[in-house]
Amino acid sequence: MASSKKRKPLAEINVVPYIDVMLVLLVIFMVTAPLLMQGVKVSLPQSPSAPIDQQEDEPVIVSVKKDGTYYVNLGAKPESAKLLSEITNIVAKVLRQKPSTMILVWGDQHVEYGIVVNLMSELQNAGAPSVGLVTEPPS
Repeated sequence: MASSKKRKPLAEINVVPYIDVMLVLLVIFMVTAPLLMQGVKVSLPQSPSAPIDQQEDEPVIVSVKKDGTYYVNLGAKPESAKLLSEITNIVAKVLRQKPSTMILVWGDQHVEYGIVVNLMSELQNAGAPSVGLVTEPPS
């Protein structure tokens, strides 16, 4: 006599594949997160300073390389050098649309002091209420 027990269907969900997918996505986001910060590579000066509060709007980053060329993280080609007048026009347009947008300057540690001061005053003339300087914490 064959015992024909009827099996009841399992009502449990196997979550192991979902955990695997989640871990893969976590690794992908961890690798790509540092790449999301746009800007031109400059050697930032080191300074002990407090981080600024995060805001909803993405900040406008103006970079100054050692040779005195200017870059801005907006537009079609953020890696191409721009004139100071172009940058002030871009910043003025952004600030007209979103007045609370933060303006940050990435200045190479070997760039002349006068170039950075001139850039900051031009950005303030374009309508930026304050301009922040980006530094790296001392290692």
